[in-house]
Amino acid sequence: MVKVLIPSGALGLNYDKDALERGLAQRPDIIAIDGGSTDSGPAYLGRGVSKYSRASTKIEWQGLMEARAKAGVPLVIGTAGTCGTDSAVDWLLEITREIACELGQTVKIAVLRSSQKNSDIIKSHQQGRIHPLPNAPEISPEILADCSNIVALAGAEQITAALETGADIIIAGRTTDTAIIAALPLMHGLDAGAAWHGAKIGECGALCATNPQSGVVVIEFDNTGFSVSPMAENARATPHTVSAHMLYENSDPHILFEPGGHLDVTDAEYTALDARRVRVTRSKWVPSQHYTVKLEGARLVGFQVVTLVLLRDERYVQNAAIWAADIQQKCSAKVADRLKLQPDDFSIELRLIGQNASFGALEHQSSVPFEIGVLGIVTARTNALAKEIGKILNPYLLHHPLTPDEEQPTFAFPFSPPEMERGALYAFCLNHVLELADPMDAFSLEVINHG
Repeated sequence: MVKVLIPSGALGLNYDKDALERGLAQRPDIIAIDGGSTDSGPAYLGRGVSKYSRASTKIEWQGLMEARAKAGVPLVIGTAGTCGTDSAVDWLLEITREIACELGQTVKIAVLRSSQKNSDIIKSHQQGRIHPLPNAPEISPEILADCSNIVALAGAEQITAALETGADIIIAGRTTDTAIIAALPLMHGLDAGAAWHGAKIGECGALCATNPQSGVVVIEFDNTGFSVSPMAENARATPHTVSAHMLYENSDPHILFEPGGHLDVTDAEYTALDARRVRVTRSKWVPSQHYTVKLEGARLVGFQVVTLVLLRDERYVQNAAIWAADIQQKCSAKVADRLKLQPDDFSIELRLIGQNASFGALEHQSSVPFEIGVLGIVTARTNALAKEIGKILNPYLLHHPLTPDEEQPTFAFPFSPPEMERGALYAFCLNHVLELADPMDAFSLEVINHG
């Protein structure tokens, strides 16, 4: 039997301290927490930085380091620093050392790195070892060379290698969300279907329970299944909340692909043990013929400047789409003429906040608000060019009339100057898997004794 304590869905989201203490009282064998994902877009991978505040990360990580010392079990984090690049791993490693010094802890730290050299990925592509997933973009040596960061998603095998070092703390680069939870049950020879299914259910902490914000859950694995126990007093796991989590960030409610195979929960049974706990059995693990790991990459595709203007005049609010389209057409023509640019050199986009900013042409609701915010997004190949185009757009947003023969209007900028530099713009450019002869071929492991 193996008990895994999961404090929350990600380091930086906070966790219930009382619930964490109740989790520790369950005598877990390991504490596992995710550090990030691609949820917040490509900028973090592109830049190799965390989305979470350093101060918040340090406070929460210190609480978990103290919990680890109290429980005497390993503490593992996957996808450190949101994106899992080597730079993000080093960022959390620095915080870890800082905390260890302040607490007077002597710790053995295993560092699993997931970043890939562009040249190695290009070579693998040329050797035919990189395969596209559904809807993957086209790739080429030039695109791969342009990536500012490429990471491979580690699975249970790489986390197992880190655990086998006997480390107190494991800081892993990019991993699948499930790998850090499934690894220890698999090391103990427990049922692989249960290990992967329980890991999937527990990956986001209490998101599989009735109080998702409470964070802390304990997953108990054995030879025939697993049990889910939320630790917050006001949280309950039910067959519905547990089974529904297979749909979270997963297009198929029955199949989940991982390095080395896939999980099949078609025949899984969910049973309420009591009002708070659920047991799951009959999950199945299907090994794959080849061992593959997913690749993620991001590259610089331009620079952006954004601006915001507010419309409150009823007539302009009602005709905001017409007004915005006219500005976009006229300003784009002026930019092309005055800056001698081609259409592919830049873009000007106006999003109507309060009308259709989220879905654009796909929006099906048509109620008219009393106020609309118009978000101007200028994208160009250099930061200087984006700033220049933003200044050309400025007078349009401030004074552009709906029709040529009416008095010149004036609209409200909430900031001065209204143009705000977003800086570098990144895009994901990989949705592929890398075939490996050995699971550690794309990863490196370092052991550090601190204190």
